[in-house]
Amino acid sequence: MNWLELIGWTGSAVLVWSLLQTAILRLRALNLVGCVVLIGYNAAVAVWPMVGLNIVLAAINVWYLRGMLATRHDAATYAVVEVGVDDRFLAHMLRVHGADIARFNPGFTWHRSGKRFAFLVVKADEVVGVVLAHTEPGGVAQVDLDYVTKRFRDFTPGEFVYRSSRLFTDKGFRQVVSPPGMVAPYYHRLGFRRQGDTYVLDLPAAA
Repeated sequence: MNWLELIGWTGSAVLVWSLLQTAILRLRALNLVGCVVLIGYNAAVAVWPMVGLNIVLAAINVWYLRGMLATRHDAATYAVVEVGVDDRFLAHMLRVHGADIARFNPGFTWHRSGKRFAFLVVKADEVVGVVLAHTEPGGVAQVDLDYVTKRFRDFTPGEFVYRSSRLFTDKGFRQVVSPPGMVAPYYHRLGFRRQGDTYVLDLPAAA
């Protein structure tokens, strides 16, 4: 196998690998890389129909990636809906995604007793995230679960609960504390400060 064939096989492997991704942003990005590599390979071996096909596929990926990145932090794209802690749809979400939730939030257990809150982060009619919290003394909102579904794992829709929403400040909370032991936390990008194995967000006073 010469170096040119190796490039062709590499591009094909990246293309196949992209289709195995569950996170949609990662899928599009890897698919674009595979298409670009195959454009170069097919041009080098003068297989022009495949060059044309991969140019079209690359353009489609660029179009979708541009839209995804442009709306990644757009408050108009995502909405936060508060639901009751006994909501049946919430229970369904927790049950369906239970194994994935345990992977990123080991030890999570949802208790309905006490003063607790539940928020769903939605994009149009699709639920992309769940945030569960309860009240601690001193005006502290302790987050029990901050979960994003696999398709949106490369995004941070939970940010709209903390940064672009007044859901906590309007309830009189002074601080939000992240779940302890959460795998791959992203709170440092939202203005939280590190405190031991958790992150803390100091909230402005409610107007």
